[in-house]
Amino acid sequence: IVFLIPTALVSAELDANIDDGGIYQWSRRAFGERIGFLTVWLQWINNIIWFPTILSFIAGTAAYLIDPALAQNKFYLVSVILITFWSLTLLNLKGIRLSSKLTSFCAISGLLVPMAAIIGMLVAWLIMGKPLQIHLTASNMLPNWNHMDNWIALTAIMAGFLGMELATVHIKDVKKPQKTFPKALVISTAIILFTMILGSLAIAFVVPYNQINLVNGTIQTFTFFLDAFHLSWLTPIFTFLLVIGSLGGIVSWIVSPIKGLSQAAERGFMPPVFEKLNKHGMPQNLLLTQAILVSIVCMAFLFLPSINASYWLLTALSTQLYMFMYVLMFCSALRLRKKMTYSENTFVIPGKKFGLWAICLLGLIGCSITIFVGFIPPSGIYIGSYFYYEMFFCSGMIGMVLPVGFFYWYQASRKTRLLASKPQTLEQPEVA
Repeated sequence: IVFLIPTALVSAELDANIDDGGIYQWSRRAFGERIGFLTVWLQWINNIIWFPTILSFIAGTAAYLIDPALAQNKFYLVSVILITFWSLTLLNLKGIRLSSKLTSFCAISGLLVPMAAIIGMLVAWLIMGKPLQIHLTASNMLPNWNHMDNWIALTAIMAGFLGMELATVHIKDVKKPQKTFPKALVISTAIILFTMILGSLAIAFVVPYNQINLVNGTIQTFTFFLDAFHLSWLTPIFTFLLVIGSLGGIVSWIVSPIKGLSQAAERGFMPPVFEKLNKHGMPQNLLLTQAILVSIVCMAFLFLPSINASYWLLTALSTQLYMFMYVLMFCSALRLRKKMTYSENTFVIPGKKFGLWAICLLGLIGCSITIFVGFIPPSGIYIGSYFYYEMFFCSGMIGMVLPVGFFYWYQASRKTRLLASKPQTLEQPEVA
């Protein structure tokens, strides 16, 4: 209500009414090139931190094919992360057509099929009257807002709903995007809400709270279900499907933010080397630079006291940066509705100005709460000292945003050099 639905509606309106897709184009038209670059930078840089978390999930899940204990081995996780990410980066260099086909296949076989299976087993579990770890009584259906961990959990919940606006950078690759994208966003929102809520409940119902592992909690639940139903021989199959599904998700995340950053590079914010496209139309040097940065960030798993602590810290840091981007996106939507005249034949948020303001304010409230609680470490995860966590967290945020100042300076100095290199001409008298 306060994030996913507002994000989907605002993305649909902006995409349907602005020819050039993506967050960079929206914020640039609303507030100028510099805010546009800051917005797309936040969208991209948070992925540098997020990739190790999703890749650690893949590594933790894949460990069940070999030895489940490997999921808590830091060196195993880092090795799998590096090998997987560099392989997917090289795949994306082959072009958007190949990666989009792989993403579609992986989404159906590796996400929808396991989700349907885990929801089906949950229903069977409930029908058979097996013991539950939580009970949906009237008194505990709503969260206890006095318990800080319930607020902190919002960080992880929001992390599962990020990226609704990402697909819009591919607007030129889609037929009839003004009609296709809004429809796709509505369908996606419905699927995400249905599968995420029921899938999360499946884990909470059957796995004891103090045994849930952030890295491999999903396959942990599958194993629990399948053992209870005497179907443990299916565990390797579902493990493989979950790995495939996660890989497909990463493929699209690797390239989509990069395409937005590439648009900013063409405007002079980055050295010309980052503007280079290979023969498949992919920003080759940006993709390779991204892979190098992800390799550096994943070393966080080696320096934090536990795998869960590393996973949580990187998830929270990534979500914080993305929330700042969404603040700019909601503000851009309000600004553009005022600056531009939208066609009557395209999608706009119902309710005229009131409808848009209500949706954007809901989104801004969700972002603000998430930003606030992101600075608070959860009590159930060992992170070392509180000071160590805050120092790591705050320095990470500053370090990720600081390069924006350099790129602002670079663009300004580049413009100055270009103006200085142009031949000087004599001023002509004004003609009335």
